[in-house]
Amino acid sequence: MEYIYNIMHLLTYSPGEPMLFSSGLFWALFLVFIPLYAAVKRRHTQMLVFVVAFSLFFYYKSSGLFVFLLFATSVVDWVLSRWLVTLKNRNDRRACVALSLICSLSILGYFKYANFFLWNWQTMVGGNFQPLDIVLPVGISFYTFQSISYIVDVYKGRVKPTETWLEYAFFLSFFPALVAGPIVRADYFLPQVRLNHRPRKAEVYMGFWLILLGVVKKAIIADYIAQYNDLIFSVDPQTGVPGYSGFECMMGIIGYTMQIYCDFSGYSDMAIGIALIMGFRLATNFNFPYKSRNLTDFWRRWHISLSTWLRDYIYIPLGGNRHGTARTYANNFATMLIGGLWHGAAWKFVFWGAMHGAGLAVHKAAKPYLGRVADTWPVRAVSWSLTMAFVALLWVFFRADSFADAMAIIGHSFSDFSLSYAAPFAAVRWLWLILMLVIVVAHALPTSFWPRAAAWFVRSPWIVKLLAFIVVVQLVIELRGEDVSPFIYFQF
Repeated sequence: MEYIYNIMHLLTYSPGEPMLFSSGLFWALFLVFIPLYAAVKRRHTQMLVFVVAFSLFFYYKSSGLFVFLLFATSVVDWVLSRWLVTLKNRNDRRACVALSLICSLSILGYFKYANFFLWNWQTMVGGNFQPLDIVLPVGISFYTFQSISYIVDVYKGRVKPTETWLEYAFFLSFFPALVAGPIVRADYFLPQVRLNHRPRKAEVYMGFWLILLGVVKKAIIADYIAQYNDLIFSVDPQTGVPGYSGFECMMGIIGYTMQIYCDFSGYSDMAIGIALIMGFRLATNFNFPYKSRNLTDFWRRWHISLSTWLRDYIYIPLGGNRHGTARTYANNFATMLIGGLWHGAAWKFVFWGAMHGAGLAVHKAAKPYLGRVADTWPVRAVSWSLTMAFVALLWVFFRADSFADAMAIIGHSFSDFSLSYAAPFAAVRWLWLILMLVIVVAHALPTSFWPRAAAWFVRSPWIVKLLAFIVVVQLVIELRGEDVSPFIYFQF
């Protein structure tokens, strides 16, 4: 009986232990899932039922009873999309789309932004704000954006609505991308669902490569360097001053810059790899963003599924670059402002988005002049340095507990900076520095190196793949903290 109780406990939602790709429980369940999936793969309806059921269970393990909210969203979206294609009058069609958007955005607004707006309102009128007891469902921002893009694409005729609710539920709840992206677009993914492609051996091995790469980024590098970064971002609430030297704070800023990349791109690699093993292709979400030499290029490389979503469903509908220079800059700024607010209900995220919007506008304004500058290595070095400094300092607002803490950490980093701390820091944090160096080298290598490495891994003998797996697992065991660290983007 105790054995059965332990199994039931593992399969029951625990608020402090969400289902993670980097957890042993997920991989144990996935090893059970994948042969059963292979057995029903050719029977389309059974495959849909099986994957939707597993995806809903996966979401239940991540967010508890909010799985019913995901289920209800899928039903409402599907019914409205089927109704939409029967309507002929343009105003009726627009009203149907508006109804869908109101449903999706009102749910997102309540769970994510209700306390933020109530707090700001009470601050303005001088009231005593008591926050509502609201728990944010995991991944609600991601599947809400998928829901919005689906209904808009049906309205614009870019995609045909699914014939069955089951097919739409498969798209919306597909577990590899459900809780932290990449954001899946219906016109890209639904044709794959209908084709039901059986993965080739090379695709399975490529998926395995991406999973290993993702585990290295997330469970080895990001989780280890986070242990130091978390210390630096803990500002004393009494004094409002960081408890470490300016040099150590600067290392924490650089560390978090690498951590958030490894954490999020590692999750994306695992999600894309799992989907590839199942026979589905998810869009690339990161393309070495820290190689960028300007902000425009950075946003073409960072969280690509979000940046393209913002471009297609906010920037272009606002007018894009079709109404003059000033309007283009305003549209850019507004899009990034919304992107900042999407990341979190706090003024620090609004500031983060606003600064990126302003930075993009400045770069666009300067492009005619920058085009006249010779593309020499000193120019490339300066442009890269300025871009990385801008991005890294803004990540502080992303990580700090408050806007005030972020300003304190940045100010302290410069006012109390001394290289005399470098030698003792290196002596104590040598492994931290080595892992940081790994990411620097990975970005410094020619971009063509990584496809060649992946192709070599796919062609390599099984013993090489097994050894790679054993080494990665051993490193995870050796470097892990006491608990499995959640993915940063789970909170969004």
